[in-house]
Amino acid sequence: MPRLSLPEFLQGPENAPILDVRAPIEYAQGHIPGALSLPLFTDEERARIGTTYKQVSQDKAVLLGLDLFGPKMSEMVRAAGKLAPGKEVRLHCWRGGMRSGTVQWLLELAGFKVHLLNKGYKDYRHWALAQFAEPRPLLVLGGLTGSGKTDVLHELARRQEPLLDLEGLAHHKGSAFGSIGLPPQPTQEQFENNLAAALGQLPVRNPVWVEDESRTIGGIHIPTPLFEQMSTAPLVVLEIPREVRVRKLAAEYGREDAGALATSILRIRKRLGGLATKEALAAIAEDDMEKMVSLVLDYYDKTYSHGLEGRHALRVPSDTCDAAVNANLVLRAARQANLFSKSSSSTATHGA
Repeated sequence: MPRLSLPEFLQGPENAPILDVRAPIEYAQGHIPGALSLPLFTDEERARIGTTYKQVSQDKAVLLGLDLFGPKMSEMVRAAGKLAPGKEVRLHCWRGGMRSGTVQWLLELAGFKVHLLNKGYKDYRHWALAQFAEPRPLLVLGGLTGSGKTDVLHELARRQEPLLDLEGLAHHKGSAFGSIGLPPQPTQEQFENNLAAALGQLPVRNPVWVEDESRTIGGIHIPTPLFEQMSTAPLVVLEIPREVRVRKLAAEYGREDAGALATSILRIRKRLGGLATKEALAAIAEDDMEKMVSLVLDYYDKTYSHGLEGRHALRVPSDTCDAAVNANLVLRAARQANLFSKSSSSTATHGA
């Protein structure tokens, strides 16, 4: 069967799962979103073959690979059958070389229909990294901590407004408290893969909403070309009274583990200062979430306000954190300011 280009491979039969035959450590570092791991070699076996290739010869490395592969052939066919009951698969390794070719031979021998990715995962990575430099019309939603920006963005998405959810992809809400209650962050490589896939599903010409972020979200870095586009895109800033934000955050963090909250406070103790840190920890112990939040907001409000200096922003005041109300206000303000057409025209100019 002929090898497929990347677009053909990604759009391939939906009932044919993507099987990644690289070693587990390679898969864990980063893989095509939705791909399943069917490793030809363990991490240790891969290392042995690589050492043999470098220190002895290619021929010896190939023979070692065959020695290791032989005993596990039936096991691989059974594993593939569990992953693909329909016996049709999309298959790839790092660069479409010997590993995927070997597994293709085995599975076809066992009656599978195999679609092989021509240049392997390496080609997907090239495509993924190229996505971030593609000019895109963006609309950035900002606001001080506790303004409910994420809630508003998801409300906009429910109204069919295109959304790029960076914090959702990063499994982090951006602050020192951002990891609480969320699964572990993906690797940087996997975040980029997932981000590229999300970008690939968004409309090319319609403005896409995205939250105003710093360069990093927890331990994840937003790719520089995309971050630069966000920095020059039209910015809409929600302005919510401090007391409303304090109540919202206190209600949210009141449901979280006190130990996790204290750990987050200690993470920023140098920036909070000794006294504020001590008072915030005491507030957590006393279950006074509003006091804890108020102390932390002193730091975050100053930091975000400083970041807004020199940036032109459309400010949208509101006295509530109700997502539906604020989504209406944001859309109305953006339309009145003609931001949708400005976002599209600036992208066209950028891409020219």
